[in-house]
Amino acid sequence: MKRADKAQRIQKLLEELYPHPAVPLDHTDPYTLLLAVLLSAQCTDARVNQVTPALFARARTPQDMVKLSPAEIRAIIRPCGLSPQKSRAIHELSRLLLERHGGQVPRDLETLETLPGVGHKTASVVASHAFGMPAFPVDTHIHRLAARWGLSNGSSVERTESDLKALFAPETWERVHLQIIYFGREHCPALRHDLARCPICCFAASKARARLERQTRSGKDASKRAR
Repeated sequence: MKRADKAQRIQKLLEELYPHPAVPLDHTDPYTLLLAVLLSAQCTDARVNQVTPALFARARTPQDMVKLSPAEIRAIIRPCGLSPQKSRAIHELSRLLLERHGGQVPRDLETLETLPGVGHKTASVVASHAFGMPAFPVDTHIHRLAARWGLSNGSSVERTESDLKALFAPETWERVHLQIIYFGREHCPALRHDLARCPICCFAASKARARLERQTRSGKDASKRAR
């Protein structure tokens, strides 16, 4: 099956399963979305959604956030992990938003990426979900599934983003990004996954890919038994 045909079939299935996917991070505006995405680095969305109510109760705007010290921010966000770096980034980006952008979150990717703690993926999420800009955020989960499904060769996140953008129409990028995330969580986990029973892997994963995952799983199981 050609890659484009495979992508079309995958998209049709995703539309059936998740016709109206919601952003999984709780937020009310571009600023709170930016902070939630920043906090989600190496942390689950569920944990972020548990932490942000307390943070936003103290400071929901850049003006209020800079009144807190990084130590105060760190005490609130500690459960999200990497709290020293994240607290400094939140305080500093809030200061820069006030100093350079009138307290508003920039709409374009390039400017977003100049903010502390904001990489390309975070900037893409905010540009897409807050402003409706054409962006296709690729996190580690989407990167993994794109390779598993043969939509990209998996050589790099940058290559995966480029390949997915070429396969799906720009007006669908925001939705497909979310649909793949939800599908991965519910049907296509990284470990102990039966490709033959997966609604997408059963037709999208190549025989070579299925063989590789079986070998990897067998090797890990053997290693555990040896211990």
